[in-house]
Amino acid sequence: MYIVKILIGTRGLDLVNFVPEDLQRLKNSLRTLDLSFNKIPELPPWIVQFTSLKNLSVSHNKITSLPVDIGNLKKLEVLNADHNLLTSVPRSIANITNLKTLNLSGNRLHAFPLELCNLRNLDVVDLSSNAIMELPGNIGGLQAVELNLNQNQVSRLPESLADCPRLKVLRLEENCLDVTAFTPRIMRDSQISLFAVEGNVFDMKTFHNVEGYEAYMERFTATKKKFN
Repeated sequence: MYIVKILIGTRGLDLVNFVPEDLQRLKNSLRTLDLSFNKIPELPPWIVQFTSLKNLSVSHNKITSLPVDIGNLKKLEVLNADHNLLTSVPRSIANITNLKTLNLSGNRLHAFPLELCNLRNLDVVDLSSNAIMELPGNIGGLQAVELNLNQNQVSRLPESLADCPRLKVLRLEENCLDVTAFTPRIMRDSQISLFAVEGNVFDMKTFHNVEGYEAYMERFTATKKKFN
């Protein structure tokens, strides 16, 4: 028998600063665990024994690191760890091969977690409101459909973004990008059909004049028609 969902804390009332040990008895049956909006500073090591878990939410806590062996959560599809104090993610996250949605927004990440490029089922990655300054040159293996990097400190873009096979939406609002970051290869050869780029160090009129913009607009228009 599977336990569908356990909610600990009530989003502002009866806050807890630890994960109850009694939960361990559900490690083989729990599908969804929501620990959001509490004061939890760390997750216990035994949390990685919840082998049936598909959805884990630990948003709005005071967590400074995720368990080293979080990759043991093989069935996990959704991980929400936004608005914590994370500065990095464990390498083992690359082993969560069923992960589809990852939200790490509102943390203290300074580098893009390259391990995410190993996740073949990843659809949405939210890394907004961190302190990421650059993207790795070998980001071309990223399988995500949407990547949110709003409100970071990104100042340049690797041309390997054009190699991301499924990337359709790239959000880069309020970063430190100059218009020259959008190279002809990124604009022409990528699969990106939506660039959200307002709030950088160029005006949108300048962006409209970059080489390859017409090819981008063809993708944008085709996608828009598909959903109309």
